[in-house]
Amino acid sequence: MPRELSASEIEDFRKKLCDAALRIFAEKGVEGLTMREVAARLGVSPMTPYRYFKDKDAMLAAIRTRAFTDFAQALEAAAKRGKDAAEKSDAAGKAYQDFAFTHAEAYRLMFTVAQKDAEANDPNLQLAVERARATMSYHVKQLVNEGIFEGDPELIGYVFWASLHGLVMLELSGNFTRRYSFRKVRDETFRALTKGFLKRA
Repeated sequence: MPRELSASEIEDFRKKLCDAALRIFAEKGVEGLTMREVAARLGVSPMTPYRYFKDKDAMLAAIRTRAFTDFAQALEAAAKRGKDAAEKSDAAGKAYQDFAFTHAEAYRLMFTVAQKDAEANDPNLQLAVERARATMSYHVKQLVNEGIFEGDPELIGYVFWASLHGLVMLELSGNFTRRYSFRKVRDETFRALTKGFLKRA
């Protein structure tokens, strides 16, 4: 009779399944990712992954939950650094791009895989997405409170998020040039946005 796995052993193997799935996603995209391929990568039977995840969508939801949580933690930690709101905001922006470039495939999976049902029905994924979303406005609220920015902090956060996400995706897909690099376009984008949201005297 097979030994019953402990909770930590189950969680450890779930992580291995997710890691293998993420590598396959990096190589073949979401369409090329299958439960059978994940099993083959780990040298287990084709049915083994189904003991840990209901299906491919459930596995993707677990990977995205972990990615959104790690992303949020990185930005939350960065936002605590710095002596004022401006420095905290700069630190959060740097943490964003560092996460995206260091964990490029996880970042792509976070934002390119549509899982409306999972996000509506999986409380862990829902909380992780909401937590990540909250980091986009947290430092903006501080800028508004300190009288640097004016306007709706959540809307301003979305504007900066949309801009930085677009910049990151262009960089990940190799669409910047030597003359107009990621850094140069990013700095000009943020200069223009910051100027637009500064509080008028």
